[in-house]
Amino acid sequence: MKSQLTAATSAFLLVLAAQAVAATDPGVRGGDSAAGNPLANLSADQSTLFFDGQKTFAEVEGVGEGLGPRFNLDSCIGCHSQPAAGGSSPPINPQVTVGTAFGARNRIPSFLSMNGPAREARFKFSSNGARDGGVHALFVTSGRVDTSGNATGCNITQDDFDGQFARGNVGLRIPTPTFGDGLIENIPDATLNANLSANSNRKAALGISGHLNHSGNDGTVTRFGWKAQNVSLLVFSGEAYNVEMGISNELFGSEREQNLNCQQDTTPNDITAKEGLATPEQMLSDVQQFALFMRFLAPPTPSTTTPGGPGSIARGAQQFTNVGCGLCHTPAFMTGNSSVAALANQRVALFSDLALHNMGPRLADNIQQGQAGPDEFRTAPLWGLGQRIFLLHDGRTTDLVQAIEAHASGSPRSSSGSSEANQVISNFNGLNDGAQQDLLNFLRSL
Repeated sequence: MKSQLTAATSAFLLVLAAQAVAATDPGVRGGDSAAGNPLANLSADQSTLFFDGQKTFAEVEGVGEGLGPRFNLDSCIGCHSQPAAGGSSPPINPQVTVGTAFGARNRIPSFLSMNGPAREARFKFSSNGARDGGVHALFVTSGRVDTSGNATGCNITQDDFDGQFARGNVGLRIPTPTFGDGLIENIPDATLNANLSANSNRKAALGISGHLNHSGNDGTVTRFGWKAQNVSLLVFSGEAYNVEMGISNELFGSEREQNLNCQQDTTPNDITAKEGLATPEQMLSDVQQFALFMRFLAPPTPSTTTPGGPGSIARGAQQFTNVGCGLCHTPAFMTGNSSVAALANQRVALFSDLALHNMGPRLADNIQQGQAGPDEFRTAPLWGLGQRIFLLHDGRTTDLVQAIEAHASGSPRSSSGSSEANQVISNFNGLNDGAQQDLLNFLRSL
């Protein structure tokens, strides 16, 4: 009986939401990209490291360079290119062609499409019923022959992604933008903790709580990834290289596929000074270069005029605060001290508290990571939202209104299994058409 009431309440909320919003998403903001540049005031050496890292970020890997044997894509930039290097999923998904490139014998999973987002797949449970949660690489190199080597002797096969997906056992993720990540990395833990405790009365009145994710080793705040599972950009880079491209490295030294007939490079594939010591680019490992590129990558520049004009954007910013969005999507922080002047004591207008919040059954992926539960996600930073195509953790929509409404689900606030955003979304739905449009214009100006 309780589950029936919960389902009925959730359905009623969705009906109200569908009826309430007359405003429309202005869509991806046009014009020149305001992203992809290095931080201002980098030293000459730091600029060199940024551009060297950017070059490595764009490199396409082959089987002779360690790609695979299981992989999702063959480059970083392939997934992180909208609207510039370091961004989010592009309008045309490169995975659809790379899966069968160079003779590789792969079936393209049903949840990938040419006009859809680049995705990774995590299985919720193993065959024995135990929790899984790990990334299962979409493709194998079996049969692939590219300019760097061949995998004709490799006969491993893909997982049954379509079968697992049909059984509801697949959680999908799209790439997170990396703009401004060095600034995010330099926000002190104490600042994040203090912000989480701020405005406690208003948060409680709206049903908002939340908590930070922490490293299981030293207890520091983890802040990168959809569930804030990674503690630093270096760890984030090493894990992505291993998980997304199958390239082992000094942080993740074991091959994910142990079949020796599929190993085309020594283990680990990516190591310090593998290419020599003549230049920083040669001396540093790819993982180190990825981390430096992201660390020195500037945040996107918001528009003050588009869409809707400056008046609408200003009014929308006020409505963003009024309805309660800013209680989780914290507008700005300050970084702490840093040996890099461009990162020290800087304003970080990321629009996120970097904390985990219960998002209810509509967004839940039933995957646990660290202290992040099955329906918990890190508050997504909103800077750069104006030029982002695919929205939410799984890229299920390109429509900003649909993304907002998906934040509300489950029984009313304070009940188990409900989204912490239910009352905030109700407040949004209570705005008149003009105020809703102003808020949407503000979001797409970011």
